[in-house]
Amino acid sequence: MGTEADPRQLPDEIHSCTVPPIVGIGASAGGLSALETFFENCPSDSGAAFVVIQHLSPKHKSLMAGLLARRTPMPVSMIETDTRVAANHVYLIPPGTVMRIDRGVLRLAPRNEGLSLPIDIFFSSLAEDCGDRASGIVLSGTGSDGTRGAIAINAAGGLVLIQDTKEANFDGMPMSVRRAGVVDAELPVSDLARRVLEHRSRPPKIPFGPEQDAETGQSAAGSDGSSGETDTLEVIFQALEDATGTNYRLYKGSTILRRIGRRMQVLGQPDLQSYVDLMLSSPGEVTALNRELLISVTRFFRDEDAFRVLEETVVPRIVESLGPDQTARAWVAGCSTGEEAYSIAILLHEAFHRAGRTPMVKVFATDVSQDSLQFASAGTYPASVGAEISPERMERYFIANGDTVQVSSELRQSLVFARHDLLSNPPFTRMDLVSCRNTLIYFRQDAQKDALLRLQYAIRKAGFLFLGSSETLSSLQNGFQPVDSKHKVFVRVSARPSAQFDLSALKSSTPFDHGLKSRQFAVDRDSRPTMSARAFGARGPVRESLTDMAINALLDAWAPPSILVNDKLEAIHFFGDLRPFLLTRSGVASLELVRLLPKTLVAMASVLIHQAIETAQAQASEQIEVRLEENASVLRLHAIPFAGTELGACVLLSFETVEREPRTTPEGAQRIDLTAVAQARIDILERQLDSTRADLQTTIQELETSNEELQSTNEELMASNEELQSSNEELQSVNEEINTVNAEYQEKMAMLNRLNADLTSMIRAVGVATVFLDEALLITRFSPDACSVFKLRESDVGRPLGDIAHRLKYPALLDDIRDTIRTEVSFEREATAEDGALYRVRIMPYAVQSTGHRGAVVTLTNVTVYRDLARLQGVIDALPEHIAVLDFDGTIVLTNKAWTRFARANGDSGLERCGPGANYLEVCRSPMPGQPVPWDPEDQRIALRALEGLKSILEGSQTYFALEYPCHSPSEQRWFYMTAATVAGSEFGAVVSHIEITSWFRNMKQG
Repeated sequence: MGTEADPRQLPDEIHSCTVPPIVGIGASAGGLSALETFFENCPSDSGAAFVVIQHLSPKHKSLMAGLLARRTPMPVSMIETDTRVAANHVYLIPPGTVMRIDRGVLRLAPRNEGLSLPIDIFFSSLAEDCGDRASGIVLSGTGSDGTRGAIAINAAGGLVLIQDTKEANFDGMPMSVRRAGVVDAELPVSDLARRVLEHRSRPPKIPFGPEQDAETGQSAAGSDGSSGETDTLEVIFQALEDATGTNYRLYKGSTILRRIGRRMQVLGQPDLQSYVDLMLSSPGEVTALNRELLISVTRFFRDEDAFRVLEETVVPRIVESLGPDQTARAWVAGCSTGEEAYSIAILLHEAFHRAGRTPMVKVFATDVSQDSLQFASAGTYPASVGAEISPERMERYFIANGDTVQVSSELRQSLVFARHDLLSNPPFTRMDLVSCRNTLIYFRQDAQKDALLRLQYAIRKAGFLFLGSSETLSSLQNGFQPVDSKHKVFVRVSARPSAQFDLSALKSSTPFDHGLKSRQFAVDRDSRPTMSARAFGARGPVRESLTDMAINALLDAWAPPSILVNDKLEAIHFFGDLRPFLLTRSGVASLELVRLLPKTLVAMASVLIHQAIETAQAQASEQIEVRLEENASVLRLHAIPFAGTELGACVLLSFETVEREPRTTPEGAQRIDLTAVAQARIDILERQLDSTRADLQTTIQELETSNEELQSTNEELMASNEELQSSNEELQSVNEEINTVNAEYQEKMAMLNRLNADLTSMIRAVGVATVFLDEALLITRFSPDACSVFKLRESDVGRPLGDIAHRLKYPALLDDIRDTIRTEVSFEREATAEDGALYRVRIMPYAVQSTGHRGAVVTLTNVTVYRDLARLQGVIDALPEHIAVLDFDGTIVLTNKAWTRFARANGDSGLERCGPGANYLEVCRSPMPGQPVPWDPEDQRIALRALEGLKSILEGSQTYFALEYPCHSPSEQRWFYMTAATVAGSEFGAVVSHIEITSWFRNMKQG
């Protein structure tokens, strides 16, 4: 099982109502593009808060906030102090810090100088703070940061997603999380936002409700769950037991139901029956559910204070109590992925070294998860475990290998990993230390008591028991004394267990240990009716009939302790109390008889068993005096053969304790002269031994020579490896920071390229001659129009402006530019070109704030047209006639002062009808203000003639038009002569003049 209590039992409901769902996103090298894609596809009104954790150099100012702000409408901020999260916001970690979340508040702390794992730190705090509401996403990056945090989120019931490793620029981080076996989905970045928001919208589906029992379907209140749901749950239990051999009916219902509910939420299953249908149709789901149930959250030296008690109090006492040739023996039950087992082995090794002794350590690490055992046995862990282990221990017991570290062979040889079910397999024996931390809490109360009895049985007198912080000894208090009650370290003080349990009721092995099929073996039915080895390969709880119970009681009361063995001297079944005769030894766990019996009984038992099989007759030994449990005892061994069984030839080996009146040899049993048989075997073995010794001596000499050479080479390689390891760690950290900075710079370069293109296009579009100069008056850029003033070519960039010829009559140009750069005050004047063109020269200073570089921008605007227009205006203003210039649609574009005065004096004070911008053709179509309406027919006829004449001029059908017309005012009669003529060129359509001829008209009329 796992090594930690279910984090979702924490009271996160206290603040869950006020804190929005929080999505943690971890990224490193190559993560910028992935983050941009993620937020481009993320809705801005999801109601969630997003926290981005990156590997940032503490000396580099991150540009991430500005880069991501262009990809999402959500506010993006790099926090600078403790900040409460808000929905629909994106928060970034600042450089040189680590970030945690505590009750919805993001809290910052300085980053350590050594190995820093900011993603692991934040994800772990997120799991602790939010429980099953936590979501973690791991994007592109090198190394293994994020793996430990993802395991914590998974254990809390949260969601863990990774970027598709085929899509990631660097797949180190997502691959490390995938190897940990906690990934709920691996998707392209564009689909991650949708997936995490869909998951948040589906609440967990917990069968029966959160307080109901997985075994009975009854709630705490006493109401029964539906029979259908209980039967469905039993189908799940049976499928898990068939696939893994683990009986989850003995585990706490609340934890089982929550983990099943989480799988239903992840897969989107509406009810328990739908999930069972999916599980039965998809064998991989059984494996996924089993992995989900085996919560695996552990680390090296987890709970440092507790391990400090072991290091300072327990381990030294174990080493001091051992003789020169004795081995320190420890059993770690529920070892998960092995970190705790390796931690205890390290402490034992260090204690032996401090005592000046060669380490003799054997740690038996067991678990029900075969995947966890394979991982632990490989001894390969992500490099991020360096944050959990001191540098001295890392250097001594681990070997760096890229993104991983490998346990050294010296340490690895001290451990034996084996599958073992604490609730069904026999316990180990005579252990100096037994550690079972945060595993018992997952068992039901009766199963906890049974497991504690087995742990007590495994510990020798004065041996130690190490439990988790949430576990107690319960009814075994009398058998132990506390060494440190706070950290749950106890020492066994009683010689016998606090309660009895029968070894024959245990599974001696399971079909899952060695890949064997389940099988049963029946002993000679005439002599032992219905007695079967049901525990061997059995599944589920043993349900004995009344007859079987009576037979077992009879055997316990009257039959001697016995072992059923096969022809390979392997134990198949145990009968009776065999504790005085069994002994476990260091090395690979085995059921071989030579590994189970004391040395004084091994030879005799082997001879008896071989004789019984060869003769097919029962055999008995002479009386043997042996020392069992520090007491002298007299035994007689009996070997009864059984032939023709499914397992081949088998022998029942019995241990008869001879007291005052020794029992007689059973009828049909033959006594053998053990001395003669043993001597014959010794003679044969001695001859074989002499031959083997000669071969061995030759081999040893060759190996000694090779070993000396290899040892010298190995020392050199180890020294080089240590240097390379240190350099590699530094380079890896620097490389991640460089990749992050490089990605930001690439984005910045792309932005600068776009701005440069925009600037170039703008300069071309404006059409103004522009020259950019630096402080030394070197040309840095110029517009195409500048070539019309300066004789510039593309190759002139970088040349002094003084070397370039120009058309201006402006000898002080360079001096004015220098003064502008020096004073940082703009300068403007007009200058004439050699061809008479007039330019307005404007010199503007500029400075680059980040570098302090200065320069100037020179713009030259051709204002010749404006000069000529001013001259023209001056000419027509000097004329007394009323003059206006029209464009080709009749709009007035220019008037002289006489025209303006007349218009204002005759009702158009605002020049709305006759001023520039008004259409003169429209003036001819309607009466002037103040004239009677309807229009006088004569005035209307004259206006229409003027309109037709102007149209003909503007259309080009004639070049000149003249009209004499009256224009009387209220106070006098007036006559005018109107002329209109075309204007050469294409800028104006026509020029119109009105000349007052009142005097001439009167003279003509009088004459």
